[in-house]
Amino acid sequence: MKLQQMKYLCAVVDRGCNITEAAQALFTSQPGVSKQIRALEEELGVEILMRSGNRIIGTTEAGREIVAAARRVLVDARQLEDVAREFTQREDGRLVVATTHLHARFPLLPVITAFAQKNAHVQMRLLQCPPEEIEAMVAAGDADIGVTAGTDALPADCVALDAYPLHRCLIARHGHPLLKIRRPTLKQIAQYPLIMYDPNFSSGKSVQRAFDAVGITPNVVLSAIDADVIKAYVAGGLGVAVLQRLAYDPKLDTEIGAVNVDHLFPGSHTKLVLNRAKYLRQYTFDFIQMVAPAWTQTKVRAALAN
Repeated sequence: MKLQQMKYLCAVVDRGCNITEAAQALFTSQPGVSKQIRALEEELGVEILMRSGNRIIGTTEAGREIVAAARRVLVDARQLEDVAREFTQREDGRLVVATTHLHARFPLLPVITAFAQKNAHVQMRLLQCPPEEIEAMVAAGDADIGVTAGTDALPADCVALDAYPLHRCLIARHGHPLLKIRRPTLKQIAQYPLIMYDPNFSSGKSVQRAFDAVGITPNVVLSAIDADVIKAYVAGGLGVAVLQRLAYDPKLDTEIGAVNVDHLFPGSHTKLVLNRAKYLRQYTFDFIQMVAPAWTQTKVRAALAN
């Protein structure tokens, strides 16, 4: 069997079993992709993809296990190149970080700036996407590190390290009645139009769950995935919002004020998501410690080994 066959198989599954889209992403022909997957099935002696006529409709039970194993093989194959580069190109390299807009825009900004200055020969790539995609990218080896608060269903091959705590605050335009209350309740917040994070994000889920737990239905007038957008609409007077404290800067956000609401929501941490099988170069350990100083190289290796 060949790495190319496994690469083609994973590409087809990742695109909803659409061979045409997979072929386009791989810059090859549709018949070529089909031929390689058929050859893999013949060599293994088992059907991987379920077919209805000329159409692929899913993976077989054996196919799901084979796809998972193929992903691990592809990740391991990439590690060979990384190990070689560690000894032949110690300074040069590439670091791919997958995260959400919130973390890219606020806490990671000074970290990435400092890292780039220290590691001028390392090319950084920042991928912004939803939490579930972050974890999938790390599991597939497409990202070296994931920075996210959403790790409800962490892939088996990954580990999540606590990076920094997340605190929440209620924001509103200056002069709003809620800003005068030291410890506002959910009932008091629900009296006003609410702007929320998209419920597909952990930040939105946490807020919604808190209201659901006490049987309160807030008047959600807008949901968004961008903290800057949420703050802009709060400043515009559309409503109030609950967001992470790290996204609020009183020196910059001059039109809005904030009050702490940690008492209303469970505590949480931003996680650093790593693939257990991925070889980490020295500058990757440096980046991890810049984000979360407590995670030394020794501690990270121990966490990956557990």
